[in-house]
Amino acid sequence: MSKKVKIGKRGIITLPAELRKKYGLQEEDDLIVEETGEGLLLRPTVNLPIEIFTEERIAEFMEDDEELGRVLDRIKAAREESP
Repeated sequence: MSKKVKIGKRGIITLPAELRKKYGLQEEDDLIVEETGEGLLLRPTVNLPIEIFTEERIAEFMEDDEELGRVLDRIKAAREESP
């Protein structure tokens, strides 16, 4: 599908509603503009949140993992004991 668009004075390009809907693009979405051998390619970006944990929080995760391991060991032992 080809559509004609104009570049405004400030370099703003308005994508036709039909294409925005087709590709699930919404206001404030980011696009990557990539130069290719055939011209410019617009691609949606994928934004993922990044969370940085403190040493204390990592220690909490480790404790939770250890507790989960103990619970799973008890469940496994109980299953092995029952007929």
